[in-house]
Amino acid sequence: MKAIRRFTVRPVLPDSLQPLSDLAHNLRWSWHTETRELFRSVDPAAGRTAECDPVRLLGAVSAGRLAELAGDEAFLHRLGEVSADLREYLEGPRWYQEHQAETGSLPAAIAYFSPEFGVTAALPQYSGGLGILAGDHLKAASDLGVPLIGVGLLYRHGYFRQSLSRDGWQQERYPVLDPNELPLTLVREADGTPSQVVLSLPGGRTLHAQIWQAHVGRVPLLMLDSDVEDNAPGEREVTDRLYGGGSEHRLLQEILLGIGGVRAVRTYCRLTGHPAPEVFHTNEGHAGFLGLERIRELSDAGLDFDSAVESVRSGTVFTTHTPVPAGIDRFDRELVARHFGDDGELPGVPADRVLQLGRETYEGGDPGVFNMAVMGLRLAQRANGVSTLHGAVSREMFAGLWPGFDAPEVPITSVTNGVHAPTWVAPEVYRLRAGSGPAPGRWDSAAEIPDRQLWELRRTLREQLVSEVRERLHASWRTRGAEAAELGWIDGVLDPGVLTIGFARRVPSYKRLTLMLRDRDRLRGLLLHPERPIQIVVAGKAHPADDSGKRLVQELVRFADDPRVRHRIVFLPDYGMAMAQKLYPGCDVWLNNPLRPLEACGTSGMKAALNGCLNLSVLDGWWDEWFEPDFGWAIPTADGSALDEDRRDDLEANALYELIEDRVAPRFYDRGSEGLPERWIEMVRRTLGTLGPKVLADRMVREYVERLYTPAAVARRTLDAAKARELAGWKSRVRAAWPGVAVDHVEAVTPTGSGGSAELGATLALRVRITLGALEPDDVEVQAVAGRVDSADAISDAQVFPLKPAGGQDLEGRWLYDGPLALDRTGPYGYTVRVLPAHRLLANGAELGLVAQPTETTGEGAGVLMR
Repeated sequence: MKAIRRFTVRPVLPDSLQPLSDLAHNLRWSWHTETRELFRSVDPAAGRTAECDPVRLLGAVSAGRLAELAGDEAFLHRLGEVSADLREYLEGPRWYQEHQAETGSLPAAIAYFSPEFGVTAALPQYSGGLGILAGDHLKAASDLGVPLIGVGLLYRHGYFRQSLSRDGWQQERYPVLDPNELPLTLVREADGTPSQVVLSLPGGRTLHAQIWQAHVGRVPLLMLDSDVEDNAPGEREVTDRLYGGGSEHRLLQEILLGIGGVRAVRTYCRLTGHPAPEVFHTNEGHAGFLGLERIRELSDAGLDFDSAVESVRSGTVFTTHTPVPAGIDRFDRELVARHFGDDGELPGVPADRVLQLGRETYEGGDPGVFNMAVMGLRLAQRANGVSTLHGAVSREMFAGLWPGFDAPEVPITSVTNGVHAPTWVAPEVYRLRAGSGPAPGRWDSAAEIPDRQLWELRRTLREQLVSEVRERLHASWRTRGAEAAELGWIDGVLDPGVLTIGFARRVPSYKRLTLMLRDRDRLRGLLLHPERPIQIVVAGKAHPADDSGKRLVQELVRFADDPRVRHRIVFLPDYGMAMAQKLYPGCDVWLNNPLRPLEACGTSGMKAALNGCLNLSVLDGWWDEWFEPDFGWAIPTADGSALDEDRRDDLEANALYELIEDRVAPRFYDRGSEGLPERWIEMVRRTLGTLGPKVLADRMVREYVERLYTPAAVARRTLDAAKARELAGWKSRVRAAWPGVAVDHVEAVTPTGSGGSAELGATLALRVRITLGALEPDDVEVQAVAGRVDSADAISDAQVFPLKPAGGQDLEGRWLYDGPLALDRTGPYGYTVRVLPAHRLLANGAELGLVAQPTETTGEGAGVLMR
């Protein structure tokens, strides 16, 4: 029979055990070993459950066991110590508070918006790298004491659970998540009623959402849930699943995340007294509508639209995670228009101005779509990619928003992602580091660990992975319809003594799950090599709507099902955080072979590295930035060539096979006099000690605080209502007058008077005449831009030299500027002159995307050849 109503019966804990509830509902347990061990001791038989979810564990433990624990003095003593440690962690000063005491300029609070958060497997609200990164960002912020407020959605089905059919086709299921059984609490008003945010929809409809809070250490994570009785059936399903539904469904999710998320933050701060955020961080374009709600707030306070935009921009940070336009959310303009204006949300905010923010105004843009990343960039004064290479790719991709500027000057910087070590480092690795050297726990302490201890650690982690793989593989085959009697072969799958390669990630085509299968005979030869065999563990999910990705999964699964190699290569379904925490430490090599440069960062290799796993990767994302031969291997690529896709894959697969066969496997199996692979162990040591500190999330969050959050907070404080109006008015005036700005004449004089060449160390005297039309010299900056030139006279590695006014207007109304240009480089060298808007409140000269440069008929030539 089926129940007609579902509800949760909560356990009644004895008074002495009440701290268990606080510990279970603060997700710090997910990265705090002592707390996890305490819960494991509550019910040792349910150790695996405790590892996954203490809330669920407490709901299942018997009353008799609780009574026994309430009288166990040793347990109560441990409980008191762990509870006191949590209190100190939550209340004591940390890096941020110490830094604030030194500088006084840090933001009072930051709101961090993301469509998904991967904090723990017990709260399955993530699909892949974006969510895991967001979860690590929150955890590192908590460890550092950064006053962050996370904002997301609570999806009742989360992302999908993956299984395989008998023939290896991906199958999806969406189990219902009950928030009352998750480590969440409902945000309530002072009278006990659940707090809600309400949004207006077209046709007089409304969208209600309640607010759940997850405690991520010191950081509150607010999650909006539309599954409330006040909603009509369609609106109840807005937060049904992550990345599900059609275009309008996704639009509603993003409106709720952005606009509803700001209202949730305001509600939370009102109820708790938490400082209001000075900075809003938009993690990808999905949350971009948060800027519109803040514009509405300021408009209600009396600011006009343009002034409100300037105020919002000053305190907003936008992070892009995609290296390809196809990865950006784009909606039909008419669909967006229906949801704003007088018949939708944000009445009083002109719908046409909203649409303009997301308009693709650049060459090749589609005027019929609303681009969420474009809106995100227009509403943020500071933007970044997630690795140095991705920052460069992003500047190229979005350069059309700043016409007239070369890609290197596009105002998008980069902060390379990092990973949260306490979440991803195996306890065995932490224990070994903690017991080594004069500085236990430091990453450089890996240098003090004896070779044999390091090698035994790697063997232990590999053995744990083998056990995990066999257990998961057995469960997968039973789901695929196999009988237990036909699965005896699984007991021989993988070997703890064999070189183990891991490959696990989402399965879009550019990540090339099946590149390893390009030459199957050669792969079989590597797997079955009589002296230097390898074994491979593969996992990954294709998007439910991506049949091409599902075909890649099936192709890999069918190869792995072959009785000849199934003991050496396995595909594990349902890749997620719980699996990953076993997979990264147990592998010797982490493989990554995307199409370069389509991997924005790719943090799985970072997590593997923190456990002493070596990287074997294409030079893309973070690996392009930090690769050294001490840490692993770089797979040669054929990117940038005119090769067709198949030929390129063949070449790069061949390079992969050669690396494994000629360099990776021999180094693993090359044993010294004591039976140890000494050169391999040294690479492990260098990975732990030198690479480890670079890939940490606390390094990443510190960079965000110092390079983005703090400048944004200072800019926001500076731009009060009066200055916002001033800046908006000035921008409007400059845009209107800019067609009248021109560089009319350029002349340069060298000490020798020669115009064709000059000696190194010489100085050119530049004289420039410009027309400003309706503008004044205070409205602009005049610059010489110089550097080496190629055969097409394009300037690279440019230097900028400011030119100064040299008097008033001449008889023709032109302004004279001059200044020196030092010639400090040899070889082909050139210069040009440009005029940019200039105002004390601009973040940079490219902000307006306006520039005036010489035409082909302007004055003398604009180049100098140096010898």
